[in-house]
Amino acid sequence: MNKTVQNVKNSLKFKASPKAGTLSVKVGVKKYVVPIEARLLSDGKYLFLSFPAVSELYRITNKNLSAMDSKEDATEAHGALTPAAAKKRGRRKAAAVEIPAALADALKSVPSGYKLGFNADGSPKLVKMRKRRAKKG
Repeated sequence: MNKTVQNVKNSLKFKASPKAGTLSVKVGVKKYVVPIEARLLSDGKYLFLSFPAVSELYRITNKNLSAMDSKEDATEAHGALTPAAAKKRGRRKAAAVEIPAALADALKSVPSGYKLGFNADGSPKLVKMRKRRAKKG
């Protein structure tokens, strides 16, 4: 579905995190930081800039900014500027592994309280499992 510039501006307004002191003005030789909170997203081709009262979507071409018309198709800009979803932390779910029937039968024959271990020469043996107790505190 094609997205207009106005739709993209409304969508990106709250996806960009607000930053204070991002706007500065140079007067003569002095540089002043404007005390206004701005929201900014950018990549190589597009720049989204939003102030509390106004927001604008720009196309970057040859190191120049040109404002995009509000009726223009901005689907590509939306895709480029939308931040990726935060990656979830934690373990990945392991893919289900099929165990051959012969191996499953062999593992069922291991008695409870024991696990399968190997000798130095590589032959299998039963090893008594360690019993862990709760720490006293």
